[in-house]
Parts: sequence; structure tokens; C-alpha cells
Amino acid sequence: MNHMHTASRNPLRRSVALALTAAVGVTVLAACAGGGGTSDGHRSADGGDKNSAARANTDAPRVLWMGDSIAGTEAPALGAALKAGDVPFKSMAADGGGGVVGEVAEPTWDQLPKEIESFKPDVVAYQITTYDWGTPDEQRAAYEKLAKAVGDAGADLVLVSAPPFKIDTFYKPHAAEIKTAPKSAKAVADRQKDKVRFLDSATLWGTDGTAPKAHRSKDGIHSCQQGSAAFAQWLTKELGRLYSFTPAPADQWATGSWTGSKVYGPLGCK
Repeated sequence: MNHMHTASRNPLRRSVALALTAAVGVTVLAACAGGGGTSDGHRSADGGDKNSAARANTDAPRVLWMGDSIAGTEAPALGAALKAGDVPFKSMAADGGGGVVGEVAEPTWDQLPKEIESFKPDVVAYQITTYDWGTPDEQRAAYEKLAKAVGDAGADLVLVSAPPFKIDTFYKPHAAEIKTAPKSAKAVADRQKDKVRFLDSATLWGTDGTAPKAHRSKDGIHSCQQGSAAFAQWLTKELGRLYSFTPAPADQWATGSWTGSKVYGPLGCK
């Protein structure tokens, strides 16, 4: 069920930097000049101590990231952004799956206890997948099950809505279920506000998957490096707000080695 297409690989670190500069107002020209991030240096591009955020985040939460291949293309940037601020991160996003609703979710439920046991997260962030197919009742039951599994491990659950994406012939039979999934997730978060939170990524992407703001790749579904960096900037800020840590400045991670991740190879990123 891996819904990705084959194209040429292109890390495009400078494009990521320029996109971030325009979209979120950060300066990464010094990082571009060096051909990569500054994570192995001691000072940031503006002359400040690049480790200040890390020192401030000694009690930052351990973040486990969940989702499908869309979350998988966001994971390299998100990991770079969090780790730059000394926030432990691990991704269990899965191509062609990663969801928690219905039969397709069985591998996720098998893997989750192992990831929780080994990584010991404080926060599990789950991006609603393109495979969370079911009635609203089934969706709510699945998100409640996830909240219980995460809560029983002593962690919080953060539910994140998926970006807008192309409803092609593969997804069209499930369009109504895809539309109700974020509403179902929000309903669960509203009922369990002490341990479950809902973040609406439409504040970043908008609701039109064809608009430039949505940062979709040629397949209309996944994000390239620029979109993944914008998402990492947004989600890291939101998690920092919720869990009282200071996100690392983008110039410490936006043009790092993550931009060459193999996940971008099939997407025709430019």
C-alpha cells in the first residue's frame, strides 16, 4: 500500500534554506554557504551560542513520531529540528501504513508496545494517516485506544491532522472517512484534555492541497524538503509551547544532512 511514485533524487539544501527564509523569516545563508548545517559547530550564524536552546531543554520530552509515508517524509526534518534543541526523537512512521484504525493498523499495534518499551517516550505525536478509514465511531475508538496505550506508559498523546493532499483514484472511495478522521481525533482530545491534545496543521498548510502553501510534491501527497522543513518548524514550536522547551533556531538544522534522506528520492523534488 506504499502510495509513492519514482523520480530522481535531489537534496536541494539551498532550496530548503530559501524556502524557510521566505516562509518563516529565518536566516540560513551562513549554513548554505557551508553546504550544510552548523550542528557540529559552537556558534550560530548570528554569532550566538548555538547550544543555548539545548542547555535550556534539559527536561525536554522524549518524542515518538507516528504516521504513514507522509509523516515519513516529514520525519527527517522533524528529527533534525528537535535533536538540534537536544530533544530526543524517534520515528516509527511507516510507508503504506502506520495507522491505528481498522485491519491495516495491525502492524502498528504490534510495533507500538515495542517502541514505547525501548524508547520510553514522554510524548507520542501521531499524525492522522491517509489510511485511518472507518466510521467516526471506529475512528474515535481507535484514537481512544491509542490514548490509553500511550497514557498507560505515562506519556501524553498529541494528535496532528494530516496535510491536505490529492484525493486520487486510490483514496477517492475513502474520501468521506479521510474527512471525518481529524474531527474524530479532535473529539477524543476534547474529552481527554489532561493527556491528549489535538493540533490542526491547517494553520500551516491551509486546506487546499494544490496551493503553494501546502508544499506538496509532484505526487500531490507527500512533502519535499522545503515543506518538511516548514512542518518541522511549526510542530517543534507547537510542542515547545505545550511542553515548555525552546526550539532550536532553524539555521542550526534546516540545511543539514537530513535533506539528502532517501525518502525524498521518489518524489521528484525540485
